[in-house]
Amino acid sequence: MADTAEVKAGSSWRGLPTGIWALGFVSMLMDVSSEMIHALLPVYLTVGLGATALAVGVIEGIAEATAAITKVFSGALSDRIGRRKELAALGYGLAAVTKPVFPLAPSISWLVAARFIDRVGKGIRGAPRDALVADLAPEGRRGSAFGLRQSLDTLGAFIGPLAAIGLMWAFANDFQAVFWVAVIPAFLALGLILVAVKEPARPEGLRHVRNPLSRVELQLLGGMYWAVVAVAAVFTLARFSEAFLILRAEEVGLSVMLVPLVFVGMNAVYALSAWPAGVLSDRMSRPGLLMAGLVLLIAADLVLALAPGLSGLALGIALWGLHMGLTQGLLAALVAEAVPAELRGTAYGMFNLITGGALLLASVIAGGLWQGFGSAATFLVGAAFAFVALLGLIPLRHRLA
Repeated sequence: MADTAEVKAGSSWRGLPTGIWALGFVSMLMDVSSEMIHALLPVYLTVGLGATALAVGVIEGIAEATAAITKVFSGALSDRIGRRKELAALGYGLAAVTKPVFPLAPSISWLVAARFIDRVGKGIRGAPRDALVADLAPEGRRGSAFGLRQSLDTLGAFIGPLAAIGLMWAFANDFQAVFWVAVIPAFLALGLILVAVKEPARPEGLRHVRNPLSRVELQLLGGMYWAVVAVAAVFTLARFSEAFLILRAEEVGLSVMLVPLVFVGMNAVYALSAWPAGVLSDRMSRPGLLMAGLVLLIAADLVLALAPGLSGLALGIALWGLHMGLTQGLLAALVAEAVPAELRGTAYGMFNLITGGALLLASVIAGGLWQGFGSAATFLVGAAFAFVALLGLIPLRHRLA
């Protein structure tokens, strides 16, 4: 919980402590850096270094799996030592020091190593950072806090690809030059978390946890937490990888040059809606707002499956981004409020592991459906999963309010 004296002393803006804002800008800067590189990396690997598409897929799969697994242990470690900032800073530091490897790498093996370490850094910082947001957030403002961080994080994902496109034009398609520019925001993010984020004092009487991943401690997370995780996992099955939005864009005739605008448009709507949704969730039923987000996902899937042409694609992408804005910060806030404060790191680690596994399964299912039955089947089954998640929320809505 945030130090109320600090908040009253004026170290807040719009009711949120400066540490929350700092963490949001840290996320934004690191996302700008990462997305500048990741928007170009598949092309650089295949065109510049001669990698196959299969190699690119293996690299990305290993990287994301590594991040998901690491989150569990970093979250548990933050609960064991009773501190979050050091682990979050370590994760951002690892990501920052890998960035110069991308322009300097002489071979694919160097890039694989850099990508792997970068994802380890993401895994290390993810759960402790979310737990730190929950610890810093004033009582009754956790939805706003997570919404703000998510908005700024997504703003980075919006700026990064646009910056990569502009810099590739400015530098005449010089990949290494763009990668060097990407180093700058990464180290700014590391400096900001070290200087501007102050971990709150540990509340008196808070229990010390020796083995957060033991069966006893996991049981202490409580039935409500596991219910939230179960709903989130089914929800994640419904929102498979956004790569399928790219495939749908190509299918309806969007030119290859303009395909990145799919992510730009989705992230723009996501960034603009996440913070207002978080603020709204502090004033009304969070499950009700989450249910509205699921309805939006169902609508997005139906539009993408059935509406023809570029207008249908644009509407579907906008609805997809809006559903992300209404749900992702809310789920983080629900996790924070469902578990004991001393186990928040572990809770976020397990949450990320399970939903990450669900996203991998969802993408495999979506790919199989697309290949076997076409794009409409993929999005219609996604809508069905979202409806199941919606039904699962109905009996929980009063307990989670």
